[in-house]
Amino acid sequence: MSTESVEPGHGHSPAAWTAVIIMLVAFTIGAVAFFFDAPIVVWAAAGLAIIGLLVGWFMKRAGYGVGGTKYQPKGH
Repeated sequence: MSTESVEPGHGHSPAAWTAVIIMLVAFTIGAVAFFFDAPIVVWAAAGLAIIGLLVGWFMKRAGYGVGGTKYQPKGH
């Protein structure tokens, strides 16, 4: 048995954190706008969630994802 754990590392990169934060803000805005019956803002928040997904993908392609050239894992 090896004492090293093999962790895939998903979610521990600047690309992942940036995408998640943008999407959390989008869903928060969308939920508040839905409560106040503002459909235009709800759809704008949905668009922001898609933008968050795209930002994460572009950052991963730029090397900020797990295993990327600009990613430096931190010790736990």
